[in-house]
Amino acid sequence: MTEGFLYMANPRITVLGVQPGHPPFRIVEIDGEVVGKAKTVTDVLDAAAMAGITVHDLDDPDAVRWVGGDKFTWKPDKEPTTRP
Repeated sequence: MTEGFLYMANPRITVLGVQPGHPPFRIVEIDGEVVGKAKTVTDVLDAAAMAGITVHDLDDPDAVRWVGGDKFTWKPDKEPTTRP
């Protein structure tokens, strides 16, 4: 009776949504702990390597969980407006 079972990946790496900044960045978590900011996908791979994790496929949900966009999302949806 496993027809209704939904598989939920539990990757060690989580990349959170884009945060406004100059430049914009994303928070990277490994094993539930914040390990730093990523401004590019290379920063995500560097953080993984520092933790001893080899990532072969950034699109693999068992390897990386992307929140608020995929590996190509590095700018916020809307830039905050500032008044002069």
